[in-house]
Amino acid sequence: MMTPSVPQLPLEAYRRLLDIARDLAATLDLESLLHRIVTAAAELSDAEAASILLYDPQRKILHFQTATNLSGALQETMQVPLEGSLAGLALRRRRPVRRQHAHTDPDHYGHLDKLTHIATESLIAVPLIANGEPIGVLEAVNKRSGAFSDADEEILTVLGAQAAVAIQNARLFLQADLIAELVHEVRTPLGAILAATQLLRFPQISEAQRRQAIDAIEREARYLNELTTTFLDLAALESGRARFHRERFAVAPLVDEVLQLFAAEIEAAGLTVETAIPHDLPPLEADRGKIKQVLINLVSNAIKYNRPGGKIRVAAYRENGHLVVTVSDTGVGIAPEHLKHLFEKFYRVPGSAQRATGSGLGLYICKRIVEAHHGHIRVHSKPGEGTTFIVDLPLTP
Repeated sequence: MMTPSVPQLPLEAYRRLLDIARDLAATLDLESLLHRIVTAAAELSDAEAASILLYDPQRKILHFQTATNLSGALQETMQVPLEGSLAGLALRRRRPVRRQHAHTDPDHYGHLDKLTHIATESLIAVPLIANGEPIGVLEAVNKRSGAFSDADEEILTVLGAQAAVAIQNARLFLQADLIAELVHEVRTPLGAILAATQLLRFPQISEAQRRQAIDAIEREARYLNELTTTFLDLAALESGRARFHRERFAVAPLVDEVLQLFAAEIEAAGLTVETAIPHDLPPLEADRGKIKQVLINLVSNAIKYNRPGGKIRVAAYRENGHLVVTVSDTGVGIAPEHLKHLFEKFYRVPGSAQRATGSGLGLYICKRIVEAHHGHIRVHSKPGEGTTFIVDLPLTP
């Protein structure tokens, strides 16, 4: 009985595979590493394009993580069903799928061709598996010359294995990092709750002390709830599992919605609010929920770090095909040496904890959301006069 021959790979393919293998051990920059893998997949298999799709086990779908032929904005909106797609078939069967006439296959997901305006003729889909768990699929489409071969399939299989390791390593590192930070952050509120509960055990405490202890427990419990939600948001963003659902919406109603959420706090602090949003401002095409999250964070900070009786101003205007939203306060301001660190993970301005609690993640998450929309966020501040955050977003992706 004859043993199937192993396809002989070109020398250039071995060199590229070795280069990527070295980088697996040297970097946790998942984005750049996966981009290198799909670029190598397209070039070494002589395909028009290649992509990596990640599997969402909750929703039973695949979504594009990186691709050689798709913009970031388009990738965010494209999803592939597990059933009724060749990529899904490869993942379900846990073995490569190769089709020379993919567009005629009953499992071909033709909706993608309509979205991308790219007709899929030939295709190889390789499942990404790590420790027995399905992670996603590596695809190459449209062989430039001839048909996809056994050698092409072998190259993609090796690249797919490298991609699976890279994704798993990055996720494990992120989880360990976040767990360590979360444990560090929860110690203080848990300690306060423990102290308050011990105080409540003493029968001789006054009613005023009892109320203070109960208020402390409620305050710290609310903070813990906010903290865990923030960490979940961060984990989703950094692992690539956060999905963006774009829609067209008017900004003025969203600003009113956000300000209404803080109406009680604004009144209690004696703050005045001013908005400046033109009636003819064009709609923004973005993830409304995520942009709302950014505005909530910025308005919340404008309240926390304002002076009593101060002012908050929210403005929006159009500039060079972009929508610019500013949130200003008349608060304590931020010293120049701290401004460059504001959007760093876990950074808090020294002394700010005396005015308000926080994890140091809010502005970092805002930055990640804005950049995921291909926008920018920056800050201007003057100590003693106030702070302005500027969010710059393209009106259309």
